[in-house]
Amino acid sequence: MNIVSNLLVFFSLCFSILISGCVNQAGPKKETGLIDPLPFRPNILWITCEDMSQNLASFGDSTVKTPNIDRLAREGIRFVNTFAVSGVCAPSRSSIITGMYPTSIGTHHMRTLQKIHPDVPRYSVVIPPQVKCFTEYLRMAGFYCTNNVKEDYQFIAPPTAWDESSRKAHFRNRPANKPFFSIFNFIDSHESQVWKRNTDPLMEVNPSEVPLPPYYPDTEKVRNDVAGYYKNITMMDKQVGDVLQWLEEDGLLDSTIIFFFSDHGAGLPRAKRWIYDSGIKVPLIVKFPDQRLAGSVEEELISFIDLAPTVLSLAGVKIPSHIQGQAFLGARKAKDPRKYIYAARDRLDNRYDLIRAVRDHQYKYIRNYQPEKPYIQEIPYRDQMNIMQELYRWEKEQKLDPVQSLWAQKSKPLEELYDVNSDPHEIRNLAADTTYSKELKRLRAAHEKWTSETRDLGHRPELELLAEMWPSGVAPVTADPQIINEDGALKIICDTPGASLAYRYPENEGSTWHVYSDTIHISDTRRIEAMAMRIGYAGSQIVSYPSDLRSYR
Repeated sequence: MNIVSNLLVFFSLCFSILISGCVNQAGPKKETGLIDPLPFRPNILWITCEDMSQNLASFGDSTVKTPNIDRLAREGIRFVNTFAVSGVCAPSRSSIITGMYPTSIGTHHMRTLQKIHPDVPRYSVVIPPQVKCFTEYLRMAGFYCTNNVKEDYQFIAPPTAWDESSRKAHFRNRPANKPFFSIFNFIDSHESQVWKRNTDPLMEVNPSEVPLPPYYPDTEKVRNDVAGYYKNITMMDKQVGDVLQWLEEDGLLDSTIIFFFSDHGAGLPRAKRWIYDSGIKVPLIVKFPDQRLAGSVEEELISFIDLAPTVLSLAGVKIPSHIQGQAFLGARKAKDPRKYIYAARDRLDNRYDLIRAVRDHQYKYIRNYQPEKPYIQEIPYRDQMNIMQELYRWEKEQKLDPVQSLWAQKSKPLEELYDVNSDPHEIRNLAADTTYSKELKRLRAAHEKWTSETRDLGHRPELELLAEMWPSGVAPVTADPQIINEDGALKIICDTPGASLAYRYPENEGSTWHVYSDTIHISDTRRIEAMAMRIGYAGSQIVSYPSDLRSYR
């Protein structure tokens, strides 16, 4: 019996080792698809839309048909827990282009490049000197970078950010055999299109069948606006199909990584501008040319500050240490997944309201730093929407039910806590429920740690920050670059910390600016121009070699 027992133990151990080996080999397959580089240098293309939540069949909402996005979902990876850092576009876009929280770099107010608040002048935000547009690193690595067309970063982008940024910008304009990073941004789903097109046919969308969140009254005007929102999604889907067709026509589908996402949540009341999930949770699809993990779902928490480092990781470019995001794809994918995502709400057009949020896979914590202010403040741009006027009317006539009345309260609790799995609309505040005190304390501590470590600038008055960025109310000026010739090798330097340096050959390439990163070797007959610009500063003069000066400002 002892021999038999020993043999059983031996075979049991062997079987365990075998199974363990199989598990270890099978387990990383999914991970391998996320980190293994392609056997060639890929192109990377972003298809972005505006003001849309996860209202797609591929994310569980089959209200309208979106065949082109469905195709991307079948052939790509759906990241179902992706979040903007703000419920509105300009702060979100600043986080996308820099990989930084807007509250860390001063881009958190909506918006700064226009005169909207009566007491705040328009200004280009002066961000920390080490922070760049991530496309500058791609251009240094040899990528041709195009943006069609929206920037809206809260600052004027330097000429080093893009090879092209215009309505004509296209990957087809790149030099032969050069990899590209291209963005196509579509506005058909933007909030404004709900009221601008509210008399247009709704096509196949039936207002009586669109889903309504519980915080909306069920009226004809409400349903028509929500139906218009869905109809605009179908129009945007056709534009997604156009981009896929361009790639197919050019034979580029087998060499291009495609991203699809929205800049923040739905362009509807209590969604856009808010940091409830309705305002910040968005669809994200990534399709690899080899269709790795096609049709799969990733539940990892993704923040918009992770997009920049992820593209750099996929492109084989080093991720700068100052970037606050972490790569979720490619060879430089972060070892540990996110535990939390964070979001912020600050000035929106003409109204201030300081709110912060932290969320994990199940709970959302919200801190209202100005609880004395009502949830609904008049914002003229948003209030053009019929659904908003309907909410105002129902509130005045005291027709709102208890759930619908929550958003109409004239003050806010200091803290809000939601179980987003059982309460996805975030209407049952658990902050005062002692059953959830452990979760409340944990997320409160996470918020306070984040706001301290990231040096949240939202706690300082905007005009105080502006006085530091623009002394005397005037934009600082980037120092003129110097071109130094060392035996035919030109070096470009600038005395302004953080300035991006650009150069061009005017006789050969017209106005195309290149990113300067190393010495430039020229012939005696070739003329060169250089300029410098730190983000938030006015650009330098253009310096020529042989020297003269022409204004860039």
